[in-house]
Formats: sequence, C-alpha cells, structure tokens
Amino acid sequence: MKKALCRTDIAYTPAKYKTFAGALGAFFEQECPQLGGIRTRQVLVQHIQLMIEQFYPETQRLRSGQVQWTAVAANETASYGKSIRQTRLQSVVLDLVRPEDILEREQGKPLRDVKKEAVARLFQQAYEQEGCLTHADVAVLLKISMHTVCQYVREWEKEHQCLLPRRGILHDMGPSLTHKHQIVFKLFHEGKSVEQVCRETHHSPHAVNRYITTFKQVLLCLRKGLSIQETAYAIRQSTRLVAEYRRLIRDIGDQNHIFDRLLKHYEQNRKKNDTPTS
Repeated sequence: MKKALCRTDIAYTPAKYKTFAGALGAFFEQECPQLGGIRTRQVLVQHIQLMIEQFYPETQRLRSGQVQWTAVAANETASYGKSIRQTRLQSVVLDLVRPEDILEREQGKPLRDVKKEAVARLFQQAYEQEGCLTHADVAVLLKISMHTVCQYVREWEKEHQCLLPRRGILHDMGPSLTHKHQIVFKLFHEGKSVEQVCRETHHSPHAVNRYITTFKQVLLCLRKGLSIQETAYAIRQSTRLVAEYRRLIRDIGDQNHIFDRLLKHYEQNRKKNDTPTS
C-alpha cells in the first residue's frame, strides 16, 4: 500500500507545480536566491497572485460599458512629498456607459447633463469600492478636460448639497475650500452633529475636528490682529493653509454668530479637557 502511494506521489506531485505559482516560485529560487528560503518565496508568490487577481480581473466579470481602473486607496493617508509610487492603490470597476445613458440620449437628454451625472457616478462608485479618483482620472475616463470635470463637480454638489468623495476631499489635498466651508457651515449654522457632518462630507471625526480646531485658531489670531505670516508661525501651519481659512472667514462674512458659537464651543471643550479627573 505504501509503495503504491509512493509511486502515486512521485507520478502526480510534479503536476502541482505546473502552475503560475509554481513557475513564479521556481523563478524566484533560480534568479533571486537572495530573497530567502521557500517560506519567504511562498508568501511573495501568494501576494503577487492576489495583486494579479485584483488588478487584472477576468473580463467575463465585466459587463458591457464597464471598465477596470486603478484608484488610490480611500483609506490611504496623504502627506507632504508623498509620491504616487509610495501610495497604496485599489482596483475598481466603473460603469463608464450604462444602458440608461443610451436611453436618456435617445429621449433627448442633453449630453452635458449625462456627462455631469457620469462624473458624479464615477467618484461615488470608486469610493464604494474603497478607492478614490482624482479630477484627472475622471477627465481621462470621460475624455473631457479637468476644467470641465471641476465645473460639473461644483454644479452637482450645489444641486445636491452633498460633497462627492474625490481624492482632494478625502485626503485634504489641493487648494479647494469647498469641504472646509461646508463642514463649518453644517456644524455651526445648521447645527448638525459631527457624526452627521462626517457622513455627508465623507470625512472622519478626526479630520472634521482638525478642520474646526485650525479654523478656531486662525479666527482667534485674526481677531487679535495677527498677519497671515504671524498666524502661520503661531499655530505651526503653512501660510497657504492660513490664507485659505482667512478666505473662508471672509466668505462667511458678517455671520458673526457662527464665529461666536465656534469659539464658545471650543472654549467649553478646552475647559472640560483641562479639568482634572479624580
């Protein structure tokens, strides 16, 4: 019996290695011996296989009009000087053209409206799959200019009173004040909770509190008569960021009740945090 099993093992064991994983493992063993032993190679092979499945999905799974695209991971953290090569990516499947798009064009819906809805759809679909797109991504996908994408985004967000989950919003990148303005306005003018604002603006509680804290600091410095440069030095932020918040304060204008509520809210929080616990 043992001899029979031994013969079977000898006959069929090589077949287990006649796969992509086997070929890749053999390549690492022969061409990259410095990688380490068999356990290290197996881990590498498994990760490469997973990446291939992620970035090269079977075309049978894609419906007509869909496209696979590589986005930045939505939960990635952005930092100064961080290049795309150092950034985690996420493969997503997007509806570039839907059957409804064809029907709407047949019924005479303006192409501009179809494209504006497509811009919003691509940002939302990527985010639902834990990815986030840039304006440049959408411009390439829809073969329109980045200026047009930005214009459609502004119009859609104004019409729906909701922010689209694009990378500049999720990772606080770029000069846009839109999300900062909406966060401040929703919290202190509309009286919404931090949880509600997080859901509506696709921000974490930490990010929302960071915006409000910085806004409060800039506001206090402005009321004390400090310049942009002095404020930046005092709160240890860039002059560009301070200038953004100064513009936001100017945009809100004479709605001083918002500013007063903001300062009162955080003064109460500061006193609460400074109170020693028994």
